[in-house]
Amino acid sequence: MKQNISKMMITPTALVINTYFCSFLRALLLRVDLLWLQLYYFATLFVFGFFVLANLEPRNPLHRPKNYDLFFTSVSAATVSSMATVEMEVFSNTQLFVLAILMLLGGEVFTSMLELQIKRFKLLETNKAHFNSNGSTDLENDSNSSKSNTELTYNSMKFLGFIVLIYFLTVHTGSFILVSLYINLVPSAKQVLSNKGLNIPVFSIVTIISAFANGGFLPTNESMTVFKKDSGLLLILIPIVLAGNTLYPVFLRIILLILRKVSNTEELEYVLKNHSELGYSHLLSGVRCRFLGLTSIGFICVQFVLLIYMEWKSEIMEGLNPLEKVIGSLFQVVNTRHTGESVFDLSLVSPAIIVLFATLMYLPPYTYILPREDKDSKCNEEQKKGLIGFMMVSPITLLIIGIMLICISEADNMHKDPLNFSVLNIIFEVISGYGNVGFSLGYSCKRQLQPDGNCKDAWYGFAGRWNNFSKLILIVVMIFGRLQKILKDGSKAWKLS
Repeated sequence: MKQNISKMMITPTALVINTYFCSFLRALLLRVDLLWLQLYYFATLFVFGFFVLANLEPRNPLHRPKNYDLFFTSVSAATVSSMATVEMEVFSNTQLFVLAILMLLGGEVFTSMLELQIKRFKLLETNKAHFNSNGSTDLENDSNSSKSNTELTYNSMKFLGFIVLIYFLTVHTGSFILVSLYINLVPSAKQVLSNKGLNIPVFSIVTIISAFANGGFLPTNESMTVFKKDSGLLLILIPIVLAGNTLYPVFLRIILLILRKVSNTEELEYVLKNHSELGYSHLLSGVRCRFLGLTSIGFICVQFVLLIYMEWKSEIMEGLNPLEKVIGSLFQVVNTRHTGESVFDLSLVSPAIIVLFATLMYLPPYTYILPREDKDSKCNEEQKKGLIGFMMVSPITLLIIGIMLICISEADNMHKDPLNFSVLNIIFEVISGYGNVGFSLGYSCKRQLQPDGNCKDAWYGFAGRWNNFSKLILIVVMIFGRLQKILKDGSKAWKLS
């Protein structure tokens, strides 16, 4: 009897709270700009990730990372930047799983699904408000026609969201099975994890999520260097990397075209012919998809040929047979945009290739060469206001300011340790952070002009040797770079005229 009375007293309160919460959420989604929503979303991920990582025990309690580095790692994972200031093997399996969740929730495809749902919700609510304000008027026929078009758009967005969700789940599930099977069947790969005390399911989950989200964080300190002889594993990961970012629009359009061969529904036809009206930035026209695919493959080929030509007999490829060199090089160049997983020590790579990598890291993920005017890429003038206007400041300006501030902050180190703290190394690190890539030239105790007996080489990025202010600048650069990709729809055409 007491329990029933208690339920009767609690239920109305819960309903009131639920009603107010739903009203607040509805107002937030309708009135707040999409960029602000994205900023709130990522800020929530940063804070959530930091507190969870800080309250979980690392693998070795005696080597607990500093809180500042945990926050840096949380931001790096959520922005899928993979800039590391601590060694990955410090983290326990649970912490690695948390990092995987952050990369999953911050990945391009997942955030695009959320964005699509928000736009669908806004379309529905705006349509309701429009027809409620009209009431019964003499424009009934026009209202019915408009309502029909809105309903088709709404259903098409719902259909597209379902296709993207299936794509998302299928790639992750299939890839997890392939990676798990490979590790269990190939003794060399299994032995690596056994020596490091890594769990196969956890490794497979983190690796697949990292590859698809283009996050770059892996459970091993050495990234994929420790697997550079496992060509089968590298071949499994290459298409996953491309499917989650640079070629995602191409794969999405191919899936839609295949579905049209099977079932030509009204919503499917609308999605294929009205990509601009749906507002899904990853749904590109057939022409743009073709040029995007050609451009992405072209970038890969240029990097691949140059890397093979200049590094075939170099130190980074020692101990590899010709086939392993080819596959390792292919994996390396595919990860330049924008995953950051590496099989080679980039500090040993030729300067010309480093410059090429830095250039490609800077480019938006959907950069394509289009030898004519691209009407779909024209900027909306209304976006040049408020926070959006600020976010659309030239990336070059941001990078120059960031590099200057870091150089000022690290002036003493640049004077005492010029080979490690060179301007090139700092520029490369900042561009990598802006592009949300995660490549780093690292830090080597052997390059010190004034040897420090306490110096120990570590498996983390060059930023791990920076002071807290410099790391803060890099955090801002990573966030800016992540939001820039969203703001500019991640695509930009190169004009050849």
